[in-house]
Amino acid sequence: MSHKLIYFFILCFGISCHNASFNKAASTLENETKNPENYLLVISRDKHNLFGQTVIKGSITNKATLVKYKDVDLKLEFYSKTGTLLETDHEVVYELIEPGGSKSFKTKYFAPKGSDSVAIHVVTAKPANDIK
Repeated sequence: MSHKLIYFFILCFGISCHNASFNKAASTLENETKNPENYLLVISRDKHNLFGQTVIKGSITNKATLVKYKDVDLKLEFYSKTGTLLETDHEVVYELIEPGGSKSFKTKYFAPKGSDSVAIHVVTAKPANDIK
């Protein structure tokens, strides 16, 4: 086999590997941009204060590798001791969360009578990669 043919195969293999890496990164970026709820993890705890409010403290962690998120829309679900859903509400956390980063939040609600626990889920968030 000639040297030119070997170089041609090496060049083609290199381009193919580069394209595969580029396609994987583009696919990851698209998936992270379109599905923020799959990449944002919420951990929280709640307690009642002296004023009868439910105080919710938590953090949001960005598990994405490429996309920053902002304006995270959280759905709060208030449950009774028996697991009955009593009320839902929304809270937006206006923070910029870098890939691999976390942000804390705190909010207070007058929860419905009989509330025992609060479940929190990410509804959506805005991709913020254009922010410098």
